Amino acid sequence: MDQAAHHAAEQGSLLLQDQLCFALYAASRSVTTRYRPLLEELGLTYPQYLVMLVLWDQDSVSVRELGTALQLESSTLSPLLKRLEAGGLIHRERRSDDERSVAIRLTQAGADLREKARTVPLAIGEAMGLTPEQDTTAKHLLRLLTANVTRN
Repeated sequence: MDQAAHHAAEQGSLLLQDQLCFALYAASRSVTTRYRPLLEELGLTYPQYLVMLVLWDQDSVSVRELGTALQLESSTLSPLLKRLEAGGLIHRERRSDDERSVAIRLTQAGADLREKARTVPLAIGEAMGLTPEQDTTAKHLLRLLTANVTRN
């Protein structure tokens, strides 16, 4: 069976090993599990780490901008931000130019944590064992998949 015929046959398959969604789920769980001990050393959960990545890149973001960047609803984001604020890593303040908008900023402790976190991407990259080309291809395909599924 050629590759096109094999792909067509898999489309209607109900075998677990033929499901792309399961491969994504298993990969996501494995990677997130691999992050856990690294992030515990930083005092962060994986979703909190994602928030910090955005803030380490941009000094101040609105809750709306953060939600868009992370593809999270404000109802999911609010508890994360409250915990990060309670941990002394961020602070929230109303924007002076728009009272309806809340700006999220790093505290000094949050900014300082950035240096300690630099080892995380290196350790995860090593654990994944992908070549630079495979890494680029995987990210491209996952972003394409996300865009396609979101659009439909």
